[in-house]
Amino acid sequence: MELSAVKKYFVNLKPEAQESLLSELQDLKDTSDYGLLERHVKQLDNRQGTCPHCGSLHYKKNGKDKKVQKYKCTSCNRSFTAYTGTWLAHIHKKHLLIPYLKLMKQGKSLDKIKEELKINKKTAFDWRHKINASIAELENNSFSGITESDETFFSHSEKGSNKLERKARKRGKSVKKRGITDKQVAVIVSADRKHTMDFKVACLGRITKDDITLAIGKKVEERTVLCTDGHVSYKGFALDNSIEHHVLRADLKQYVKQKKYHIQHVNSMHSRMKNWIDKQLLGVASKYLQNYMNWFYIKEKFAEPEFIERIIELSVGNTKAIKDYRDIERRYAVLMNLA
Repeated sequence: MELSAVKKYFVNLKPEAQESLLSELQDLKDTSDYGLLERHVKQLDNRQGTCPHCGSLHYKKNGKDKKVQKYKCTSCNRSFTAYTGTWLAHIHKKHLLIPYLKLMKQGKSLDKIKEELKINKKTAFDWRHKINASIAELENNSFSGITESDETFFSHSEKGSNKLERKARKRGKSVKKRGITDKQVAVIVSADRKHTMDFKVACLGRITKDDITLAIGKKVEERTVLCTDGHVSYKGFALDNSIEHHVLRADLKQYVKQKKYHIQHVNSMHSRMKNWIDKQLLGVASKYLQNYMNWFYIKEKFAEPEFIERIIELSVGNTKAIKDYRDIERRYAVLMNLA
């Protein structure tokens, strides 16, 4: 059929049919192997990539397997493809990835994703965590100007574990003991007024100066003006990094200073984050919490038209994604001193 005939057919369709057809055509375009990996493949073909096994710049083309270009590293002598090490490795139904990302953006449950895409629930679960693991290092920009930072807490959850060291707690129920205890996971949320954000799972119980340093120490600079609550650890962190620091004391009903220093933005994020984790996702296992923070970052940062594009752009070239995905439990245990 000639292009003019296609255009005539499209113009004669009802508006809702046009929208449906455009959506389907976009899915077909985006879910092709070439569409997903175009940039990464071009880099490899133009000798601008690296070997995912050893990081060497020296490799060559080595034939194709099922229409997928293979490469061979001349340093470690191992073969690889554009998929090796990325979250796309070993995924067979790649044509479903864009529809999956759309459902993920909408916050659909694993059961609903399973029904809509006709895939196994375990597959839906694995894809979610592979994608989240691949976007762990999304933004390396430093905080500049007024920057808010505050911690929030989630009950430590061993959801899905068959080896609980305590009596099982009904889903959605909080820890009974009052105050901050080692049964709660601290998440440090930081953001400046230019929309640079950071979400870091820090520790069990109350945070320390070292936890803050590990979370945002590399992202502050001389121009950073830190706004926090009265936690003494933030004061020590600000002194160590020689940055301006403004303390907001909620216990003294001190919420804003000089009409510009406050932590209302991060507190609002806390509210949205907890509502999403506790009510929409019905809680998550603590070992996966950092991965969900990565996902929440994308939700906060990008509108739906950009969401899929940005995830692909930021994660397809991450050849450490599968390694990070398989290492989730060990890294969480080390972070929380549970190993």
